[in-house]
Amino acid sequence: MVKAKELTVEEKLTALNELQKIDSKIDEIKVLRGELPMEVKDLEDEIEGLTIRTTKLEREIQEWETSITNNQNAIKDAQNQIAKYNEQSKQVRNDREYDAIIKSIELQNLEIQLCEKKIRDANNKIKERRAYYEESMKKLEKKQKALVDKKEELTKITAETQIEEEKLEKKSASQGKKIEDRLLQAYKRIRNNYKNGLAVVTIERDSCGGCFAKIPPQRQLEIRQRKRIIACEHCGRIVVEL
Repeated sequence: MVKAKELTVEEKLTALNELQKIDSKIDEIKVLRGELPMEVKDLEDEIEGLTIRTTKLEREIQEWETSITNNQNAIKDAQNQIAKYNEQSKQVRNDREYDAIIKSIELQNLEIQLCEKKIRDANNKIKERRAYYEESMKKLEKKQKALVDKKEELTKITAETQIEEEKLEKKSASQGKKIEDRLLQAYKRIRNNYKNGLAVVTIERDSCGGCFAKIPPQRQLEIRQRKRIIACEHCGRIVVEL
């Protein structure tokens, strides 16, 4: 194999043009898959977010339910205390003892009222969280189903094109070895700058085949002479005429 450093300018341009043809075929396969890989990734991210949300909601509901249980127990304790104070009130010896018992009963009643308020608030929170949880679960189930469908579609398309793509990838790598590193890196950089992946284009109707800007006759002549690598003055793509 001819070493990259021994290639003439014409051979370099030919090698670049061949690499572009191979890479363009790979791009066509990726276009065939379309936005499916991105859609799958987006769905996976959404599902992860919804799973975190529903888990958090479940935990909050459990915490509010625990709060209700604790307050219900506090009410029972207060009621037991009231019953105890009522029994004690039957055995008071003076007004001072009676007033103290009545005050204690009032405090326990206030404790009951406070606990009942906390229970009402907790029930409202649970109702709100459960509604949000059910809504989130419906979304989650819908997204999970969509993900299964998208993955099946992607797997089918990938299976149909995988062998061809792998062959082209190997061919691209092999072709890239024929090109000197500096030029190859420039080619890759230009490819990454454009959605269509075109880094090497031909002259089409006196214009750049990439951006369609007019190429002056003198510049066209230089391109056809293939004595040096020439880039389009407007888009920076490498222009060839082979």
